[in-house]
Amino acid sequence: MYTPLAVVLERIIRQGDLKVIDSEGAARRFGDGMAPSVTVRIKDAATERSIAFDPQLALPEAYMQGRLTVEDGGRIYDFLDLMLQNSQVDDLPKWTRVFDAGRYLTRRISQFNPAGRARKNVAHHYDIDGALYDLFLDKDRQYSCAYFEPGVTDLEEAQLAKKRHLAAKLALRSGQKVLDIGSGWGGLGLYLGRAANVDVTGITLSEEQLGVARQRAAEQKLDKPVRFKLQDYRRLTGQFDRIISVGMFEHVGVNHYATYFRKVRDLLTDDGVAVIHSIGRSNRPTATNAFIAKYIFPGGYIPALSEVMPAIEKSGLYVTDVEILRLHYAETLREWRHRFIANWPKAVERMGEEFCRMWEFYLAGSETAFRYQDLMVFQIQLTKKMGTLPLTRDYIMEEERRLKARDAGSYATRLAGE
Repeated sequence: MYTPLAVVLERIIRQGDLKVIDSEGAARRFGDGMAPSVTVRIKDAATERSIAFDPQLALPEAYMQGRLTVEDGGRIYDFLDLMLQNSQVDDLPKWTRVFDAGRYLTRRISQFNPAGRARKNVAHHYDIDGALYDLFLDKDRQYSCAYFEPGVTDLEEAQLAKKRHLAAKLALRSGQKVLDIGSGWGGLGLYLGRAANVDVTGITLSEEQLGVARQRAAEQKLDKPVRFKLQDYRRLTGQFDRIISVGMFEHVGVNHYATYFRKVRDLLTDDGVAVIHSIGRSNRPTATNAFIAKYIFPGGYIPALSEVMPAIEKSGLYVTDVEILRLHYAETLREWRHRFIANWPKAVERMGEEFCRMWEFYLAGSETAFRYQDLMVFQIQLTKKMGTLPLTRDYIMEEERRLKARDAGSYATRLAGE
């Protein structure tokens, strides 16, 4: 085995049992020999070298291309779970941080997302075979963190709870105009239009998502109160009583935070409310994971709150509520990963083996990052006036209870039958 790779593994794996079969067929064990036990095989010496020096990119590429395999019935999640349960940044030799340091220094270049580039980046991930998403998402195609209320394990129920939770924070009133920035396949906008009797405008940069959202609105006879547009948020005009944005802020890029929040301010009425739901990190600012940036979300970035709050402060908006969802996304990703693996033959038939191995690594790596590293989800509520909302958060819980009683009826039944 390549000596620097052995050094890295010896520093990381202290508990558990990792068996590595190297490019020459020799086996070497790391850890204390106790469960869990994982066996991986590395098929060539060049892969050993690349993983030792740039694991953030070389490891997923090796798995994608079949140069690293997980043996004895395990999957890549088992390997990542063992690694990240053990791993701390300070454990790694300094040479493994050289590439990451370079990525941090150039992160603003990679996150420069003017309108044309932003649309291209969105198309890379969302304008692919839409049937792929049906293999692992819930029936409503909610592609963001679900909300697992106490005792809830079902993904469909947790995604419905997420929509209730967000709707309650918006403090909606009948007849209001609502803007959904990054409206996806339309599920949230359609829920708000039906549950609160509001007028919804959803905007997206994905032509694939736009077509599905418009079709769903027509099928549900909501195409008049709920409309979807192919639109960059920076080019939108008008004013809205409520603004919601779920899972879109990760695509904005740190260079554009000031522009984003100024636009939210300008689009919001004087007594309006906005809620921004995004993945964040609880540690210091960093660069986008190299694998994610190259293969999954080009131009994307997961911010620390220390990068978000200054932009909000400069915009003149008031922060009226902040909630951190910790392990909810780990549980969401677990469900997505299990569903994707269960549908592996269908996925391979549509997308090919290498794509599916890439996607599996994306889901598994994201789940372990939420479980063991610094990723979380934040929901930030914003207003233009200090007194827009009630003094306590009781109104949120009361509205969630009302919506839950409503959802137990016709809407949840209809959705389950789609």
